[in-house]
Amino acid sequence: MHLLTSYLQKYWKLCLLVLVLATVNQVFSLFEPIIFQRIIDDYALRFSEISREAFFHGTILLLLVFIANAFISRVAKGFQDYYLNTISQRSGADMYREGVKHSLDLPYAVFEDERSGETLGKLQKARQDTEKLVLETINVVFTSVVILAFILVYTGLVYWVIPLIFVGMIVVVGGITILFSKKIKTIQQAIVAETTALAGATTESLRNIELVKALGLSNQEVERLNAVTEKILALELKKLRYLRMLDFVQGTVTNMVRAGLYLFLFYLIFIERITFGQYLSLNIYSFWLFFPLSQITTYMSTYRQAEASLANYSTLMATPAETKALSPQSIGVIETLEFKDVSFGYKSSTTHALSGISYQVHRGETIAFVGPSGSGKTSLVKLLVGLYEPTSGTILYNDVPYDGIDKDELRTQIGFVTQDTQLFSGTIRENLLFVNPKATDEECLDALHKAQCHNLLERGGQGLDTIIGEGGVKISGGEKQRLSIARALLRNPNILIFDEATSALDSITEAEIGKTIRSVSTSHAHITVLIAHRLSTIMHADKIHVLEKGVVVESGTHDELLEKKGLYAAMWREQIGERV
Repeated sequence: MHLLTSYLQKYWKLCLLVLVLATVNQVFSLFEPIIFQRIIDDYALRFSEISREAFFHGTILLLLVFIANAFISRVAKGFQDYYLNTISQRSGADMYREGVKHSLDLPYAVFEDERSGETLGKLQKARQDTEKLVLETINVVFTSVVILAFILVYTGLVYWVIPLIFVGMIVVVGGITILFSKKIKTIQQAIVAETTALAGATTESLRNIELVKALGLSNQEVERLNAVTEKILALELKKLRYLRMLDFVQGTVTNMVRAGLYLFLFYLIFIERITFGQYLSLNIYSFWLFFPLSQITTYMSTYRQAEASLANYSTLMATPAETKALSPQSIGVIETLEFKDVSFGYKSSTTHALSGISYQVHRGETIAFVGPSGSGKTSLVKLLVGLYEPTSGTILYNDVPYDGIDKDELRTQIGFVTQDTQLFSGTIRENLLFVNPKATDEECLDALHKAQCHNLLERGGQGLDTIIGEGGVKISGGEKQRLSIARALLRNPNILIFDEATSALDSITEAEIGKTIRSVSTSHAHITVLIAHRLSTIMHADKIHVLEKGVVVESGTHDELLEKKGLYAAMWREQIGERV
């Protein structure tokens, strides 16, 4: 719980104010039994000793005090609830905000190993559970402490033995609660883990809804998710059984203890040690005391739930963020990119995905990498944009090593067109501004023009305000790629990367997108890196590197590589339909 305390420290003044308000609220409300004890003992039962005028004068005065107490208590309660909810929601928002920030700073490999929905589930669960815990800590625990302190002082003034009995009752009930809560903690940890996994699985199913529905796998997915849900339900029911058992045992013990307390109080009346009014006040205070104790079961469940959620949150926050240079060197506008004997291997693999990659490219040049599936093209791209770090060797931008630069500065100079285009439901403008929020409409239209998106703009009929995706214009694979290219161009990148941008398209669309890529890459305004499986899109490149099993086996222009009659020539013959 130290983590939660660290977030609450920021609002320590508000926390102190809430504690004061909670104390005022409880203390003034606790005066009620004393006021009625005074009315009973000093006026109601002295009908043979005082006059009617004295009765009404004293009783009305005390009832006015009762009304004033209730008013002060209610005002304090109102402000207490407002500021308490302010603290809980602000601290929860801070926790969620820092969790999101840290998650986005984590190395890319972390997200490859974990479902995206799981990370989001951990953050949301930690926020919800801690907000609830903060509320119940004040409303249940702190108010119980105030009530206990007040009652012990009052009962000590009535008869010194009574507070000892009250403390003994609390120790017995509290001990039983703590014993059961240990079992609840273990179950709750399992519930949080399964719930997080369910969130991740559900997110994956919804994200891949096209595949799920197209293959008729809806029932299969429902059954898979239902199996996890049933497992969570079984754990929840097991926890519920423990809670109900705790509630039953706690209630039974409480009633037995209270019966003993009543016997003692009746005996004190019998020996005339306390008055009838004092008995009534003590009886009311016993309710005041045991009501919070009855809430301990619920509070312990909340506490254990928050404890498990915070443990997951702490683990996430303890995951090392992406390494950054302590004194990063500014690289300015990228003019040169160089790989020097770069090798890379995945932690889960015993062999390198890339070995000894070396090349250099300058601004205005186009370089391409081709090769069969599994040759290392994807790993090369992820190294290029900084998602992975080399196992050995050096990547240099303007002759500055990658580990000595500001990665964010580098990435702002990169335009990236991927094979699987990610667009958002919304307008064309919103999709473009995602990468450059400050771009003007003229800049957006210029990028769309360069990416040859005229047909889409005309078909939508509303220009940049054309809605695409759900509720709007349905766009083809080629149009998605053109929008992706326009989005990349809108950044005015100094490095423009096309990662198999036409591999999923038909031949006609591929030819059209290929023209767009050639038009963009021959503008000599940036370094262009092409990753391709289809060779027709990279024929114009200044230098083509052929990868096989993570090693560059051939390099040259398109014509030079055909003359070598090696792997590239074989791939070319296969793709154009020739036979040896």
